[in-house]
Amino acid sequence: MYKQIIIVRKDLNMSPGKLAAQVSHASMAFLSTAVKQNALPMLDSEMKPTGKYSVMFEIDASIYEQWFQGTFTKLVLQARNRSNLMKVTEMAQELGMTEGEDYFLIKDNCYTELTPEEVGEDGVGRTLTCIGFRPMDAEVIDQIGKKYHLYT
Repeated sequence: MYKQIIIVRKDLNMSPGKLAAQVSHASMAFLSTAVKQNALPMLDSEMKPTGKYSVMFEIDASIYEQWFQGTFTKLVLQARNRSNLMKVTEMAQELGMTEGEDYFLIKDNCYTELTPEEVGEDGVGRTLTCIGFRPMDAEVIDQIGKKYHLYT
């Protein structure tokens, strides 16, 4: 069985709407990354942009067959704080996982309710809210997920 876990910082006390948005970003990160990396503008017969993009990318058969064709199982877990959340990346790396491929750090741009923890090179303040994993075999992902409780 394949499932996806998203681990969210509890200490940020996000409103239900903000929490839902951040979890949505984390759940979609593995797909949106593939789309961004593979999107090509479509052209008409005169080689002018049509305003559409064509996207073609590969996905492991196991993800397609056991997650897309299955139940889209997702678990939202909680981390006490940023430090507790970052331990997830250490565990993932020890299991041979790669950031940007197997797991994704989700940072809010702090336009609404969060206060920036860091400022990027682009001058935008951001706060790490959660980490989303690509769907994977439950036996693998449970090695990380078992260290965290369901988000309450």
